[in-house]
Amino acid sequence: MAASPRRPRVYRGHFAGDGRRVAIVAGRFNEFITLRLVEGCMDMLVRHGVSSERIDLVWVPGAFEIPTAARHLARRGDVDAIICLGCVIRGDTPHFEHVSRETSRGIAEVGRRTGVPTIFGVLTVDTIEQAIERAGSKMGNRGAEAALAALEMADLVRKL
Repeated sequence: MAASPRRPRVYRGHFAGDGRRVAIVAGRFNEFITLRLVEGCMDMLVRHGVSSERIDLVWVPGAFEIPTAARHLARRGDVDAIICLGCVIRGDTPHFEHVSRETSRGIAEVGRRTGVPTIFGVLTVDTIEQAIERAGSKMGNRGAEAALAALEMADLVRKL
């Protein structure tokens, strides 16, 4: 008689916000866009059970500074997830490439080195119109999507 194959263990995170502490790090550069991302993010967190008193909002000058603040928050040891929000719009110089690359690399490094889910919610777009579409217009709100990813990852990491 052949042994039945073992079923894999399946782990999934859920959008559970009760009791969670979440930090948002937001870049002020292009604040008229970033503010909409922050509003969408905070609304989604609260709708999924995160108490507004357990949300820390940290403003930094721009996207490039986001990883530094995220690292300090992760090292504090009291947050379940960090959501990084900002907006980098392509210009006529290579500045966009440098800022986008280093910001994404830095955010990923914080998550890998600390184990705290660190979510990339920085818009990297070619035009202001694209930014507006992703900050609550046609394409939804990437800040709200980042909030869901943070809750799911915080729950998943706790289960693992």
